[in-house]
Amino acid sequence: MKHLFLACMLLSTSVANAYNQQALMEAYFGVVMIRGYNMDGGMAYGSGVVVADNSVVTNCHVLRATKQPWVSRGEDSYPITEVRADAWHDLCLITTHNMPFKPVLRGSSLSLARGQEITAIGHSNGVPAPITSVGEIQGLYPTQPGNMIRSSAKFLMGASGSGLFDMDGRLVGINTFKTAGNGGSIHFALPVEWLETLAKMPASTEFPVHGKALWEEDEDKKPFYMRAAVPESRQDWPALQKVSSLWTQQEPTSADAWFSLGLAQLSLKQFDAAASALDQAVSLDPEFIEAWFRRGEAAQQLGDQQTVQKIETQLQKIDPLLASAYQAYLTCDKHC
Repeated sequence: MKHLFLACMLLSTSVANAYNQQALMEAYFGVVMIRGYNMDGGMAYGSGVVVADNSVVTNCHVLRATKQPWVSRGEDSYPITEVRADAWHDLCLITTHNMPFKPVLRGSSLSLARGQEITAIGHSNGVPAPITSVGEIQGLYPTQPGNMIRSSAKFLMGASGSGLFDMDGRLVGINTFKTAGNGGSIHFALPVEWLETLAKMPASTEFPVHGKALWEEDEDKKPFYMRAAVPESRQDWPALQKVSSLWTQQEPTSADAWFSLGLAQLSLKQFDAAASALDQAVSLDPEFIEAWFRRGEAAQQLGDQQTVQKIETQLQKIDPLLASAYQAYLTCDKHC
């Protein structure tokens, strides 16, 4: 519960970017539903984003279960005439005709920063109107070109292929896969930069779309940020410690790797080791707010009040609101 409390505290105290209400509304109307009948006659559905005239990007895994998919909004539907598929990157660019929807603005995953406010817009659970979820950037992982994005902006089943937008309504990622567990879901979005390659893929009229996606790779072949996400969301701290130890050895300059290791050690009550790992995380990324909070928790458990106070001073410099949130976090018990 304390993990969820911290997530809520960080979101509520993050420095909110000025947002462009008109642009976000245009982004909202640039999200559509992808539908089709699957092999047993049931309905398959996902989400998509209008990225050019009569062109929608979605996840290829949305198109695996149906031979005749279509784009829909409300009671209106638009048949899909062809698809350009990059199954490994799980991105499909579908073409239709006479679709009156305006393409969304495009941003860049490379311009994002940890802690930045973003919003996910998609048709979660197949509802006819898109659902908006606000969150923040939790991690950015270089995947040329662009960054794979970990965010706290939630999306549910049916929102695969939906859009992740900055607060100026610019598309920065495509919501694609997530983990699930007692610690809460971890959400990942593909970088918008991958659309440039997708547009150059050969067109096909063959449905369903087949092919394994990168996030379906064997566990030991996945990048470490994916391998760590499953035990973290399940709160399997020994497993997280194991994979995070390997991560820090392979990527010693990754703040995320050291934070992941520190989180596991803190949860296993290995407070000295956690303090050391979290020190590495904040030295590599001095504005890694959650790492500072966790480092303060380790210091408190060790009775190191001097470090507790130093961290509060550091957070005060970043944002005065963080200092009060930090105090609340340290006085919160496991049930808060």
